[in-house]
Amino acid sequence: MDSLASIFNQAKPFLAVIFLQFGYAGMCIISKFALNQGMSQHVLVVYRHAIATLVIAPFAIVLDRKVRPKMNLSIFVKILLLGLLEPTIDQNLYYTGMKYTTATFASAMCNVLPAFAFMMAWVFKLEKVNIRKLHSQAKVLGTIVTVGGAMLMTLINGPMLPLPWIKSNSQHEFSIAAAHQDPIKGSLMITIGCICWASFVILQAITLKSYPAELSLTALICFVGTIGGSIVALAMEAGNATVWSIHLDVKLLAAAYGGVICSGITYYVQGVTMKTRGPVFVTAFNPLSMVIVAILSTFVLSEILYLGRVIGAIVIVIGLYLVLWGKSKDQPSSNHNIKMEVSNDQKMTVMDEKTIVSIQDCVVLDLTCSKVTPTDESV
Repeated sequence: MDSLASIFNQAKPFLAVIFLQFGYAGMCIISKFALNQGMSQHVLVVYRHAIATLVIAPFAIVLDRKVRPKMNLSIFVKILLLGLLEPTIDQNLYYTGMKYTTATFASAMCNVLPAFAFMMAWVFKLEKVNIRKLHSQAKVLGTIVTVGGAMLMTLINGPMLPLPWIKSNSQHEFSIAAAHQDPIKGSLMITIGCICWASFVILQAITLKSYPAELSLTALICFVGTIGGSIVALAMEAGNATVWSIHLDVKLLAAAYGGVICSGITYYVQGVTMKTRGPVFVTAFNPLSMVIVAILSTFVLSEILYLGRVIGAIVIVIGLYLVLWGKSKDQPSSNHNIKMEVSNDQKMTVMDEKTIVSIQDCVVLDLTCSKVTPTDESV
């Protein structure tokens, strides 16, 4: 039982980030479907984070009341920046970029996130890089390859890949929709959004050190994101009140799913995992989301895959796993340090046990002497 518990504890971070990627994939498909139905991306951002705030806040109030630190100016400013970076700027740019492209394209472009996260972690000294070491060179090279793959996806389409389950009329409809797409503009928006997302991940890791209440931090980020998103939506959709109307349809599903799964639970799980594994690990499983979206989008959205974009996505994944390989080589040193600490603790324990034994021997001797002394006096 102890071994199973140990294996489960080791697997928990991996299971958590895999869950995140399935959540992101579902959000990508559902939100793209809602956007295709005419939903405003700015309104979607507002409803998504409003729902997340309403769902997470009660749990934060009850469960974090003993661990929630006092608010100060530094923490307040960090929370404002977190709410501005991801819920407001990133989400609006990401959904707008998705409107100009496809769900698969948007998901694949997000694979540049680990490279940006690595560069920012390096700048803020959350990631160690020794350029003389092979694994550090792999991380730098992987970052360059990842960005190159993103550029390849953006600039080169190539021939369409004929998929047997996509009907000819669906291909015709998709070709008409593709005429209104702008991959360069969309990729630029998604890339800027990914930079904001990477900044959010790094700042979240820094903020959790001084504000270690994950649920409360999540609720506050979503609340700030709701306010920021509302300002953006009111400015971008001025004079168009109909965009705020919502019914029991895919638009409500997109807002509810995004709020509960991708804003509420995701921010919390991401924060918990980041405490033990770091920001680069959290962003390292993005290719899984891309694969899920690429498969589902051809069925649900009848999207067509292009050879150039598939090759670009493969290049991104190669670059990503160069970064991951380099990251994995950082672990032995930490494991060695842990072993050294354990051995030192064991040595200290042995010394303490010897000290206790010697003290016990002295006590026994004292007791023996005290017992012998009265008999001598009596004699």
